[in-house]
Amino acid sequence: MNRSSDGFYPANEESSTLSGVSWGAIFAGAAAAAALSMILVLLGFGLGFSAVSPWANEGVSAKGLGISTIIWLAVTQIIASGLGGYIAGRLRVKWANMHGDEVYFRDTAHGFLAWCVATLVTAVLVVSSVSSVIGGGVEAGANVAGGAASAMTQAAGSAASNANGEQYGYFVDSLFRDDRPAAVTDDAARGTVTRIMVRTLSTDGQLTAEDRTYLAQLVAQRTNLSQADAERRVDEVFAKVHKAVDDAKLAAKQAADTAAKVAAWTALWMFVALLAGAFFASLAATFGGRRRDAVVYLTTDAYVATAPVPPVR
Repeated sequence: MNRSSDGFYPANEESSTLSGVSWGAIFAGAAAAAALSMILVLLGFGLGFSAVSPWANEGVSAKGLGISTIIWLAVTQIIASGLGGYIAGRLRVKWANMHGDEVYFRDTAHGFLAWCVATLVTAVLVVSSVSSVIGGGVEAGANVAGGAASAMTQAAGSAASNANGEQYGYFVDSLFRDDRPAAVTDDAARGTVTRIMVRTLSTDGQLTAEDRTYLAQLVAQRTNLSQADAERRVDEVFAKVHKAVDDAKLAAKQAADTAAKVAAWTALWMFVALLAGAFFASLAATFGGRRRDAVVYLTTDAYVATAPVPPVR
């Protein structure tokens, strides 16, 4: 075989000057992986929505839904990344006269690069697609919740504040207090009681002696109870309100703690799923590369028909 001027064989010289990255194969594998990932993720969302029920004690539980979501994401990563890596390894350029270890490394790199590109593309496609798919349902739920919250806010505002000043209604009421409170409407009395309780719960949580006596007078006017019995009822009701507020605060703290744990575990399992996807993409690329190198090329020999040579006499 003829050598070139620098002493290398032509095949070796060609392989040393060409890039070791087949971007066409990488993008082809990434496109296949991204498309399959999006399809499987949308399928998972559809199955998840069909398994969830708004009614109590019906449908899959929150724990079961979380576990199934993690498993589905892992399966999606393995299948889609494996397919993308295999395509990237099978379609890459065949390297001749190269050591097997280098071929193995390049195949692995092609699968990993295909997984990287597919992950970035999938992140964009899935976010936009899922947002459009569930946007209608989320918007409807938000409208219902917003309407309920608005109604509650208006009711609380009308009971706990007056039109001239929401923050100082408690102090305005205190200007007109009397040891012998005049008869007022039930709505006005309820508004005064609400403002006193809100003010007390937002500060130290303990009724002052003046507020307690005044509330007892309002209760005694409307229930025919004695002042002592009215004060006892005020204490009992305010203790219940205080307990309800404390329970709500505790429930909110527990919900926040649970949400933080769920977010941490979700991020951890997402990391594991993505890591599994990268591994299977690289592994499938090496398998596809070996299948590519094992292909036997068929060649045909051209025969030229010539006239028979006459025998020599």
